[in-house]
Amino acid sequence: MSEYISLNHGSGGSLAGKLIRNIFVKRFGMDEPLTDSAVLKENGLLLAFTTDSYVVDPIFFPGGDIGKLAVCGTVNDLSVSGAMPKYISASFIIEEGFSFHDLALIADSMSSEAKNAGVRIVTGDTKVVEKGKCDKLFINTSGIGMMKSGFETISSAMNVKPGDKLIINGPIGNHAIAVLGARKELTFSSPVTSDCASLNHLINNVLEECSEIHFMRDLTRGGLATVLNELADMIFSGIIINESSVPIEEPVKGLCEILGFDPLCLANEGKVLFVVGNEGHQKVLDVLRSHPLGKYSEVIGEIVDNGRNMVILNTAIGGRRIIDMPSGMQLPRIC
Repeated sequence: MSEYISLNHGSGGSLAGKLIRNIFVKRFGMDEPLTDSAVLKENGLLLAFTTDSYVVDPIFFPGGDIGKLAVCGTVNDLSVSGAMPKYISASFIIEEGFSFHDLALIADSMSSEAKNAGVRIVTGDTKVVEKGKCDKLFINTSGIGMMKSGFETISSAMNVKPGDKLIINGPIGNHAIAVLGARKELTFSSPVTSDCASLNHLINNVLEECSEIHFMRDLTRGGLATVLNELADMIFSGIIINESSVPIEEPVKGLCEILGFDPLCLANEGKVLFVVGNEGHQKVLDVLRSHPLGKYSEVIGEIVDNGRNMVILNTAIGGRRIIDMPSGMQLPRIC
């Protein structure tokens, strides 16, 4: 690890993982594997608890804003842990000179998204810092959800086995490219809009109808590549992905080719990876495709027993390549 913190340490990739484990995990006594939410047992109740901070630049972007992002991110972290999101806290660090109008717009956005997700924002905090000491607005949230019975270990991938299918609920990379476009004032032949969305209703539909969900994780910082590598390390098995099956919209694909980005490493805010037993994957697809947030769902690969915890991509031109864990970030400040 380098002597000083760099932007890459906030990427969600391997450098971020080393920072978390070397500094925080061993000092705080956190349990491995690290998951999107902690599962806590208290007086017979099983609760999921999560926290996150949002520093997106710019704070308004096509498809959302920092407020909507904060609510969706918290809801999704609880949902992929097998919990029903219930309550959220919201704390704000505001730079002196920030517009009351913009702050009201962001609060309205948070309120609207919370109602859409069926959660309540119940507590919070506000701090104001001198001009130049913060980039407009930072938001921290925490969330509590009630664990669904039987899904206490879904984040740890304990039930994943060779032959399981991997499914994602739609095109990847839109959030990162939408934020980049707003930041750099880029124009696209077709509009690129962030996929920012609360996925709890979609996930709940799947869990109610399908009994073979072995793992879930939302594809945020570090994108699909990071989640696949984390999963391979958790299960000590290989993963095969088919490039032609991974949904990517043409404007996203085109900009990635021009700028040299790997879409597998781009952040998303409305996509989740499901690992499903082989016998149940068609049912999961049917349920997902019946929901607006899952109509472009695809099976993208499977778990294999090859003795190596590696992620292999079958390329569209017939070759193979290893998908490594990203070390840093292609785009900073996107969530």
